[in-house]
Amino acid sequence: MKTRKIRVKINQKEYEREVEARTLLSDFLRAELGLTGTHVGCEHGVCGACTVLLNGEPVRSCLTLAVQVDGCELLTVEGLAGVAGLHPIQEAFWDNHALQCGYCTPGFLMMSYWLLQNNPAPKEEEIRRCLEGNICRCTGYQSIVQAVLKAGKAMEALKRPKTSKARAAVSEVVS
Repeated sequence: MKTRKIRVKINQKEYEREVEARTLLSDFLRAELGLTGTHVGCEHGVCGACTVLLNGEPVRSCLTLAVQVDGCELLTVEGLAGVAGLHPIQEAFWDNHALQCGYCTPGFLMMSYWLLQNNPAPKEEEIRRCLEGNICRCTGYQSIVQAVLKAGKAMEALKRPKTSKARAAVSEVVS
């Protein structure tokens, strides 16, 4: 089997591996790197469970060859959580019961993250349109939409500068 060396940055970590030319990105992530958060559902690009971000754009890893990501940057569901704990999207999914069996959840999280990076305050209709390519058989979608709305608000709140007592005192003196 013909192989090719690839270099890829995944979740801020550099990897260099020899891969067979026919290896799917989903298989590379799961089997070669042990990043099993990316789930493989339909293997036809229909369900969205295998969604990852490739150079900031969502792709179905079950339809992408590993050799296609050579020199690229990927974000998988494992890359969302930080050292401080869950990402606000993950927290919102938990708080809103936006997951049940959890199989579709990684794809929904990645699409939600992408949406909120591009539209920090989406309307319900925009969320539904963005997520229509992801299939869930358990939740009925309403809790997922509510989670994305809540995550958007939480992420915006994190971006706002915090007012400290010192800053308030300086503002008072200046005015």
